[in-house]
Amino acid sequence: MLIDRAKIFVRSGKGGNGCVSLRHEKYIPKGGPDGGDGGKGGDVILLADSSLDTLYSLATSPHFRARGGFQGQGKSKHGANGVDCIVPLPMGTLVFDDDTGKLLIDLSQQEQRFVVARGGEGGFGNEHFKSATNQTPREATSGEDYQELTLRLELKLIADVGLVGKPNAGKSTMLRAISRATPKVADYPFTTLSPHLGIAQLTGERRIVVADIPGLIEGASAGAGLGHDFLRHVERTRVLVHLVEVLPEDGSDPCENYRTIRNELGEYSRNMLDKPEIVVLNKIDLLPDNEKKQRLEELSRNLELEPLVASGGTGEGLTEILESCWRALDKEPTTGWRTSK
Repeated sequence: MLIDRAKIFVRSGKGGNGCVSLRHEKYIPKGGPDGGDGGKGGDVILLADSSLDTLYSLATSPHFRARGGFQGQGKSKHGANGVDCIVPLPMGTLVFDDDTGKLLIDLSQQEQRFVVARGGEGGFGNEHFKSATNQTPREATSGEDYQELTLRLELKLIADVGLVGKPNAGKSTMLRAISRATPKVADYPFTTLSPHLGIAQLTGERRIVVADIPGLIEGASAGAGLGHDFLRHVERTRVLVHLVEVLPEDGSDPCENYRTIRNELGEYSRNMLDKPEIVVLNKIDLLPDNEKKQRLEELSRNLELEPLVASGGTGEGLTEILESCWRALDKEPTTGWRTSK
């Protein structure tokens, strides 16, 4: 299950209070003040963890608190610092202050750390207040208070390549074919209700992280269908593989289907149209051999490019797609992809 939104509550540790203490030892009648400082409160630290891919655990355990600092002691003993609270989050998590709506951090790097709530500093013990005119001070300061925040988390999957297209374009089958991912596959629309990640292995120890994005429909940029819930995952990908069903089951025009998706991507964010896009005519095995050449030439002419052809079911063209993705990731021109609108 992919949980890509969550709300958590964090509280740092309060600083420990300073100590009021006067030194009392045999043969030292005027020992003076020796109250130690309080310890610093623990911080709440967000940590980007690549082993996580969901916010699911936060939905059931949303409260995170760091330990407070300990009070100072006599004999100038400093109170122990509070223990930090580490909150591991998936890479690609956007962290917002829920009260102000301000974006605090984008956890996009492995092992990236961010102190979201800083612990209070410890208070001063009375030894800090001694002077020539005040040799036995009996005052100390309290530790600083804790910080408390409500955070809104939004997860955007981080992948090299995003598979996009209309429902039933064959994205899940394609992901199964090029990786070990096991998204649901069925002969009806919207079988993919949440994004799936898969790792495609190429020769020479090369690999590509691929995301299967749920099918988009006209009006997705305005929230229709799965809409905004999953369009934001496409933003994280560096290259788009646009799957176009060569013989749509609903009798629609493949070229119009392609333009519909491109339009929705552009309506959601103009930056989407600047991404390298590899266009793939999918389910090529459904075309009769005697019609294949003419049909592909017609579609290439209407799309105004030379698309790749493939079949996730038979495995045809998969190697070429992956090699094209690799070259596109390195910004090298290859057949079937474009960067212009």
